[in-house]
Amino acid sequence: FAELHTAVAGLPVASSKVLPGLLLSRDFAAYCPAGGDLRAVLVTDPLQPTLSAPGVEFLVESEGQYQASLHWISRRTEAVMKHLQSNNVKLLLSSVKQEEIVIYYAKLYGVSVVECLSLEEMALIREITGVSPYTPFGDDIHGEITETALATFCQPLLLGSKRCVHIGFTSVSAFHPHCLILCGPVAGVNEQHAAALQGAFTMLQQLFKTVEQ
Repeated sequence: FAELHTAVAGLPVASSKVLPGLLLSRDFAAYCPAGGDLRAVLVTDPLQPTLSAPGVEFLVESEGQYQASLHWISRRTEAVMKHLQSNNVKLLLSSVKQEEIVIYYAKLYGVSVVECLSLEEMALIREITGVSPYTPFGDDIHGEITETALATFCQPLLLGSKRCVHIGFTSVSAFHPHCLILCGPVAGVNEQHAAALQGAFTMLQQLFKTVEQ
């Protein structure tokens, strides 16, 4: 329930509504409008490559080496984003905050980015789409990306003063999520309504379990 509802204070209760798809309570880090169905990938790690493995010290002995290292990172990051573009990926959903260079190349190659998704949101998206997180392995960033989800729409949505991301996924099961927008004059009213609705849904779950048994 926590991932399938959002509360908006300062609006009349009559503005409450149900929308198809998922609503993420954050803005795009990069937004590149695209029509039609969109291919999306999930990531749980930074896409900017590191210069050394964890626990290994990387020593730079000159300004030239430092500049060469920065150039290598830039080229590798661009290669990853070009690889996403060549696989028609238009949406990147990340559980971590990506570096500015990743956002720069995402905008350059037409890939929208949403960052800092919670573990619960990532788990819900994986349940809906059936895909696993994408990780570019070593130098192998030229093959086909098979772990992609299909989004029927992905757009910004303004709720009061809050900018959100509204996404509709093609589900691999009978579960087709809808999100509940709860509006009220103050936050306390929204909390009461959310608690009452969650209680009602819990009661219905118990009722259906009893009927099935």
